[in-house]
Amino acid sequence: MPRLARFLTRNRLAVIDPALPAVTCTAQSTYVTGLSPRDHGIVANGWYNRELAEVQFWKQSNHLVGAPKVWDTLKAMDPAFTCAKTFWWYNMYSTADFSVTPRPMYPADGRKFFDIYSWPYELRPALKAALGAFPFPGFWGPAAGIQSPQGKPDCATRWIADSALWIEKHHQPTLQLVYLPHLDYNFQRLGPNHPSIPKDLQLLDSILGDLIDQLEAAGVQVLVLSEYGITPVQNPIHLNRLFRERGWITIKEELGLELLDAGNSKVFAVADHQVAHIHVQDPSLLPAVRKLLESTPGVAEVLDASGKQRIGLDHARAGDLVAFSAEDAWFTYYYWLEDDRAPDFARCVDIHRKPGYDPVELFLDPELGLVKLRIAYRLLKKKLGFRMLMDVIPLDASLVRGSHGCRPKSPDDWPVIIGDLDLAGDAIGARDVSGIILRSVSGQLR
Repeated sequence: MPRLARFLTRNRLAVIDPALPAVTCTAQSTYVTGLSPRDHGIVANGWYNRELAEVQFWKQSNHLVGAPKVWDTLKAMDPAFTCAKTFWWYNMYSTADFSVTPRPMYPADGRKFFDIYSWPYELRPALKAALGAFPFPGFWGPAAGIQSPQGKPDCATRWIADSALWIEKHHQPTLQLVYLPHLDYNFQRLGPNHPSIPKDLQLLDSILGDLIDQLEAAGVQVLVLSEYGITPVQNPIHLNRLFRERGWITIKEELGLELLDAGNSKVFAVADHQVAHIHVQDPSLLPAVRKLLESTPGVAEVLDASGKQRIGLDHARAGDLVAFSAEDAWFTYYYWLEDDRAPDFARCVDIHRKPGYDPVELFLDPELGLVKLRIAYRLLKKKLGFRMLMDVIPLDASLVRGSHGCRPKSPDDWPVIIGDLDLAGDAIGARDVSGIILRSVSGQLR
């Protein structure tokens, strides 16, 4: 990454002891609040809503982050301060001045249209007029990070970077937070050590280089920041299947397929990469559940109430027990024992309906013949107004080759921050990032 390397020659790098769990929503919320999950409440990318008895992932309301953000502090210092959130998570209904985030539209007839949400509303049509429609299939799913009819491997990340430059040109926010997701795709799909990964690094380096050069030419001070490091994995862990075999999971049959009935289950896991929040709704089973977890291959650590308190994860949204996997393992949400009984959404890209995170959505099912022709046929049906199911995702968790969420042993696998840093050492905590942002911006306020 020569252009990032040149940026580093005139700046400084520090590694970040990662937020735990080391996943997108928790890391970003920690960075902008300077607090741990016990205080801001974001215990993962999703969690079990006990009042609704539903697992909910990838919600977007910023009201879920229960603490003031760095831009609130800066705005109190200078009423002229403005902030733009360009694809950072929890992007809707925040106190930031400008927001852009992926947000499909769902008409009442069951169709789905890819789109974005913005605030102010007029930002959305302006960006689409300038840049074209946001290439949503390149943001997540089997087309993300690869050359496909939906776009180039870097199409989504390039669009986001271009939108950041458009916002800078037209609005000059005092602080802009820009999320560039490109390395999330093949690092998980192929693993960080795959021989093709340098191509992804080169693509991101080009986008970063252009973005940095144009922002600095406009007088903007740049910080480069990552959320986590991705490590190679080879061992998927199916906790819900283990719980089901012991009779702790309740399954509801619908149209011949199986749905997890969380509200009626004695024990179930909400899996998110390398962390699993285990809800034990029958307290008498707690010792047995912990014993099972601790004896399960690939489970590196099981946290009870004191363990959660130790790492700042003692929030009401957290599970009764929290498990972290080893670096070479990760947790699936799978609960069915036979694939022909899996719910229909399991074979689709469906991040909201699945009761856990599913990186297998990055793959097309290799057992489907003429899979691209199947996709084209379904897209034609959609275009003609017919209902269709894009059921082309495999159910083979062994395909996944990279993950994150635990605290890697080596600092080489930790996230980093690069910029004009005034630090005593070469390592910081995740909660220190907000202070760096605060100092960087406040020094330039009038």
